[in-house]
Amino acid sequence: MAMRAHNFFAGPAVLPLPVIEAARDAAYDFAGLGMSIMEISHRSKEFDAVIQKAQSDALAIMGLSADEYAVLFVGGGASTQFAMVPMNFMRGTADYINTGEWSKKAIKEAKMLGSCNVAATSEDANFNYIPKEFSFTPGADYVHYTSNNTIYGTEFKSIPDVGDVPLVCDMSSDMLSREMDYSRFSLIYAGAQKNLGPSGVTLIVVRKAWVEQAKDDIPTMLRYKTHVSKDSMFNTPPVYPIFVLGKTLEWIIAEGGLGVIQERNEKKAALIYDIFDANPDFYKGAVTNAEDRSLMNVTFRLPSEELEAKFIAEAKEQKMYGLKGHRSVGGCRASIYNACPVESVEALARFMEQFMAANK
Repeated sequence: MAMRAHNFFAGPAVLPLPVIEAARDAAYDFAGLGMSIMEISHRSKEFDAVIQKAQSDALAIMGLSADEYAVLFVGGGASTQFAMVPMNFMRGTADYINTGEWSKKAIKEAKMLGSCNVAATSEDANFNYIPKEFSFTPGADYVHYTSNNTIYGTEFKSIPDVGDVPLVCDMSSDMLSREMDYSRFSLIYAGAQKNLGPSGVTLIVVRKAWVEQAKDDIPTMLRYKTHVSKDSMFNTPPVYPIFVLGKTLEWIIAEGGLGVIQERNEKKAALIYDIFDANPDFYKGAVTNAEDRSLMNVTFRLPSEELEAKFIAEAKEQKMYGLKGHRSVGGCRASIYNACPVESVEALARFMEQFMAANK
């Protein structure tokens, strides 16, 4: 850590150091071939081993079976999935839970493609809480929600009960950050650049039986069936981001799996939230209910915008980067994803205490 900055950017975000080192080496000479992984054929046996292992590792971490679920690696980011999900599965009405900017974007796309019912929203309080009551449509095509909200700092701590209706989740910013029953989802998608790897690849985990029910009268590249049938190889996949994502999955396994990752994430978040709770007149958390606080994106305000600017500037002097809040809400934000070391969060907590003592 002596030579590395404390990285609190919301995405692209911090990666585990062993993953960065592996990516560095593979960028120059992959698998002893004398070529970069970015130079070899995606049809080669060397890259085939990379993508196959990433798929199996993802399922193993989530406790899912390859007989029931397919793991896909596609381009276009989560934003493409906002349209791709309703294009494939919306025939009548789909339910959406609106908890922030990314939920709103998904709802906008769904409304262009069919009937979209907003089953719950926290927009009435600028998205500073997670709804607990839902008005689901009987027999809906699916229910969609965003598990973690990077801008506002809220996170679902439990999976909504949707009965037998297929459940879809955008997990872009908290994917594989904790233990949960992943078998309750029919489709999960996550842009890699927040908690899984670099930008350029989106991880999709989808129930195979549901894909068989998807529509066919849509463009080829936007069909899940296309990517499942060709094992993410219908066109040239983003090979380098997939490699890095695969190394991140290996890192999660080597660290001890999701139980260890969750315990560490809870410890990191508590280091900052405890300061909020002890000093509410100086550090004001942006989330109303403590149970809705994100483990990944900690959002807060200081007594004035001038103090916030000073806080961010002085943090940079100590090699703490990415603490400025999203432009739409202002304030401060510390993104403390899986790969953010405990030492970085401890350093931030010390700085927060020092800054408060000097500026109260």
